Amino acid sequence: MSTSIETTTVGTDAGTSEFDRDTAVTLRAPGVYDADLSAGWTIISAVNGGYLLALLGRALGDHLPHPDPFTISAHYLTPSVPGPAVIRTETVRTGRTLSTGQASLFQYAEDGTEVERIRVLASYGDLDALPDDVRTSATPPAIAPIDQCFGPADGPRPPIPGSSAITDRLAIKLDPATVGWAIGAPSGKGEMRGWFALADGREPDALSLLLTVDALPPTSFELGLKGWTPTVELTTHVRCRPAPGPLRVAITTRNLAGGFLEEDAEVWDSADRLVAQSRQLARAPRG
Repeated sequence: MSTSIETTTVGTDAGTSEFDRDTAVTLRAPGVYDADLSAGWTIISAVNGGYLLALLGRALGDHLPHPDPFTISAHYLTPSVPGPAVIRTETVRTGRTLSTGQASLFQYAEDGTEVERIRVLASYGDLDALPDDVRTSATPPAIAPIDQCFGPADGPRPPIPGSSAITDRLAIKLDPATVGWAIGAPSGKGEMRGWFALADGREPDALSLLLTVDALPPTSFELGLKGWTPTVELTTHVRCRPAPGPLRVAITTRNLAGGFLEEDAEVWDSADRLVAQSRQLARAPRG
């Protein structure tokens, strides 16, 4: 006697945004999801790490009993490329307020064998069930008004070095104080700040925050280094559900050493709330 499972697509229906369509996953078997990595989210030829984190986050959100990512840590093992992929998820522990799971994304080598691209460990909960008590010393980043900031198409500045399709899917406006690299005059401060939204107008939510933390140009540009800055590990904390409207993102690097750098990111919503934080370790561009 055989058993089967009906395939179900998670994350998209009629009228959804490009982000939702491109992060949709299809349940093939219990804990196993098929995905198609879109070429629309590439930098040079590699798929953006934040987009991949959102894709895995969607699969885990379907697999686990709680809906929202609270903390998710990803190790990027090999570069991902556009095309078919499979995500395998596993429940580690389920509690009353948090559930923890792990997931790995695989693609296929030329001989048909699976190659693991990313491995993730995450805890999920319900953001709507969090208490309202906030005690913080954090303050929103100082970013120029959006109409005084610059995007890839503004003025005579060249496109972001090494960028490609992903820039068409994002509405990013960078603070003038952090775009010196675009005119050959990097500040040397290791800072990147700007306004973030999806180009098609989709409002932010907990899942899209996983993309947001890794969507701005790398801080290494303002350190005078150009080229691909591949992520080795990325941990993101989602603190609350973001309000509608553009997000403000501030990223800093304090230490580039041994060919690696860290990036600490904060994401603030239109209600002046700190909605996400992240830290990643990345390989510095090889000048």
